[in-house]
This record gives sequence, structure tokens and C-alpha cells, in this order.
Amino acid sequence: MTPERTVAAAQLVRDGVSVGLNLPTDVPDPPLFGRERLRHQIFGVDRNTLDDRLDAFYPQASSQWDGLRHVRAREHGFFGGVDSDELVPGSGPLGIDAWERRGIIGRGVLLDIVGLRARQGRAYDPLGSETIEADDLAAAAAAQGVEIRAGDVLCVRTGWLAAYLELDAGGRSAMAEAPRFSGLSGSDAMARFLWDAGLIAVAADNPALEVAPGDPAVGSLHRRLIPLLGFAVAELLDFETLTALCLRDGRWDFLFVAVPLNLPGGVGSPANAVAIR
Repeated sequence: MTPERTVAAAQLVRDGVSVGLNLPTDVPDPPLFGRERLRHQIFGVDRNTLDDRLDAFYPQASSQWDGLRHVRAREHGFFGGVDSDELVPGSGPLGIDAWERRGIIGRGVLLDIVGLRARQGRAYDPLGSETIEADDLAAAAAAQGVEIRAGDVLCVRTGWLAAYLELDAGGRSAMAEAPRFSGLSGSDAMARFLWDAGLIAVAADNPALEVAPGDPAVGSLHRRLIPLLGFAVAELLDFETLTALCLRDGRWDFLFVAVPLNLPGGVGSPANAVAIR
């Protein structure tokens, strides 16, 4: 994420249209992965002033960033070989606050896997734990006529979020109990593809970027990307409005801007992301 690449990304702003990429803080509901529901209280400080308070606030429960403290590689520790004993709130080099100082800003590229499968005439279920391979990402880029470049933020529309939002209450509860979603392969080949592309971040509209349930024989993309390669990973971003705009004018790149929370030593953060076209 060099100054020169930031300047180049800013040139992608042509229409002045900004698109928020964030879900409400209480979606998904019920929360996934055993988290508690967010509790939001509004109260009066005096007769003319209101304040509010959040309880059971999980920074990674909705649209979010995985920080470098999120995942450890057993034999290597956290990113840079940092040992778990060093990871206490408010200290250390790997907190999410380190990303707040500059933000995560660059050329965003949206790859539409739903659209790719339609072009290929292949059935596809975003809720069906289908694996997206590195070749699929390359094919989507080629079909859309967009080039992935060093310094990009790669945004992958798996279609999971749109499908999830169409579920009834029972379907959402079942998803919370046993999350299933199509996503990127956890393989070495996928990690190599993303690394070789020179990306500064990779984001998806599903809950964990990679497919779930995953295959232990293939491995974990989280463990490859975060503690070994130092990737910024975002999940549960809302790409639906952005996809419609990209389809309308055939332009799949944009200025991507996100500013994580300045939470000292934080493990993750709400995404706070926007695409500007």
C-alpha cells in the first residue's frame, strides 16, 4: 500500500458515488460461531442529552476485519513469530489499531462468482459449501475484463450474504447452529495465488472467506494467510449494491477505503468500509 498506488486508486473516482459495504451491527441474527447478541441501550444523561451503550459487542460479529491476533500457526506462533504470552490487550505490535493509523486504502476489484457460474451454465449454491478455486478467481477476472494488480483489495462476491438474507427465522437459526457457506479453497494453491497477486487485503461476503465446513486434508486458508503471510482479511461485507453498479457500467474497480477501530491490541474490528466510484 504505497502512496503512489493510493494516488492511482483515487483516480478511479469518476462519478462520486459512495457505497457502504457494511451490514447492520446486529446482523447476522442469531449471531454465528456462538457469539452473544448485541445489546444496545439508549439512555438519558440529562433532560436534553442522550447517550448509548453497547454490551456483548463482538467487533467481528458482523462486517469485519480479522486482525493479526486472530489466528495462530501452531508451529510458528502469531504473525512474525510473536508468542501468545505477548498478546495482552493494549500492547504488542499486532493489534488492529496498527491498521487504523493509515487505514486500508487502495484499488478495490470485485469478482462476482455468482455471475461467473451463470456464464458457465453451472449450478451454484452459495449456502452449499462449494469450493472456489484460484482458477475460478482468474476466470472471473477474465470474464469481467478486469485485471488484478499489486496493491489491490480483492473483493469476492460468493453470494452467501444475499442468500442468507432470504432465509426465514428458522433457516437463520439453523445457520447459526451449523454455519455452511461456499467460499475460497483453504489450499496452498489459493494462498499462493493471493500472495503472488501482491494484494494488500482480501474480502468476501461470507462469514469466513474460505469454504465451510473445510477439509482438514486441504488445510486452513486463515492459517496460511494471517499468521504466515500477514494478510488483512475481511468478511461479511455487503457487495450487493456495488455489484449492481458494476454490472450497469461494466466497471469492476473502484477506490476502496476502510478504517478499523483504534482499539489498542484489538483482535478484530468492524469493517467500516466503503467503495467510491
